[in-house]
Amino acid sequence: MTPAEAKALELDAADPGHRELFDVPPAQGGAYPEVAYFAGNSLGLRPKATRVELLEDLDAWAELGVEGHLDAARPWLPYHELLTGPAARLVGALPSETVVMNTLTVNLHLLMVSFYRPTRSRHRIVIEDTAFPSDSYAVRSQARFHGYDPEDAVVRLRPRPGESSLRTADVVEQLGGDVALVLLGGVNYLTGELMDIPAITKAGHAAGAMVGWDLAHAAGNVPLQLHEWSVDFAAWCSYKYLNSGPGAVAGAFVHERHLGAELPRFEGWWSTEAKTRFEMTPESRPPASADAWQVSNPPIFSMSPVRTSLSIFDRIGMPALRERSLRLTGYLEKGLDDVEILTPADPARRGAQLSVRVGRGAGELSRRLRLEYGVIADSREPDVLRLAPVPLYSTYHDCWRAASALKEVMR
Repeated sequence: MTPAEAKALELDAADPGHRELFDVPPAQGGAYPEVAYFAGNSLGLRPKATRVELLEDLDAWAELGVEGHLDAARPWLPYHELLTGPAARLVGALPSETVVMNTLTVNLHLLMVSFYRPTRSRHRIVIEDTAFPSDSYAVRSQARFHGYDPEDAVVRLRPRPGESSLRTADVVEQLGGDVALVLLGGVNYLTGELMDIPAITKAGHAAGAMVGWDLAHAAGNVPLQLHEWSVDFAAWCSYKYLNSGPGAVAGAFVHERHLGAELPRFEGWWSTEAKTRFEMTPESRPPASADAWQVSNPPIFSMSPVRTSLSIFDRIGMPALRERSLRLTGYLEKGLDDVEILTPADPARRGAQLSVRVGRGAGELSRRLRLEYGVIADSREPDVLRLAPVPLYSTYHDCWRAASALKEVMR
């Protein structure tokens, strides 16, 4: 054992995290039985409690049939409400501002029905040039739906020449009087940059625009205060840092000032207030809460893993996770001292991700790391490898393994 590896194990003993709560996949290659998992920014690991608690909900169906809507230990009719409080605490929101429903891009579309209301003089949508493709598809289709040319309506922000991250000042400069909507990623999926959400939100409002955030890579990764920051709306998935399983049910936020307002909105069975839902009237009576943006009956067995995961975050807390994230990511960064890192060096401007430029063949490099060293990382062709040391379950020894293996395969 080298002194560097011994030091990593020493750090793990002093700062252990919560790996014991998760199922870590076995390694296919390398000298260690478990993988060093750095793809939690793509799909988080499964909490061990997920299987047990999901089976409890499934058993209620077997034992109660339709009566499970009211008589299950966790009744299905109000089941989504079990997720509201923990989700609100996670993103710094009021419970009335928060709802768990659908999937991320569906939620963005439902929210843009309300918050993208273009006019001839104000119809542009500002996004980052390296936005996740589904966000680009969504805003382009929204502009097209309203009769505008996406090539003109969608403003794509690029870093300055020679830089890989957006400067807040450069974002603010683009927020002119023709901007109807600002929709940025809270943490950029490619570079791992944490945007200055409060400053950009304030600037967007000063320009007369609505401001929304895609928090797919921010929720469960960095502390958020959506209510305090006066964000108009936000949406996030729960299968990355929130560890709720592939395609898991997503979340949405609508600021308190918009609740109960006369906004355009699509409605369905679950958009009406719960106390009158079974009066079966032809007109919806939406509550003055984010629940008004719901459309369909919640999928109980898909919500169950989200509830399990949120309970872990509630118990441990984002402040503690953020502190460990800073320590862990900083340690990994030191191990990657001889490669080009695209992610901002300032810890306050990033989450639990370091994006490394590796030259062409990022996918092949990722495959070698997995098969030869048992290190799972995420690649983005042609030349970016993304490593996410997740504070819940990643270890310093994992970081040592990843840095050592990367040096070997790049040699």
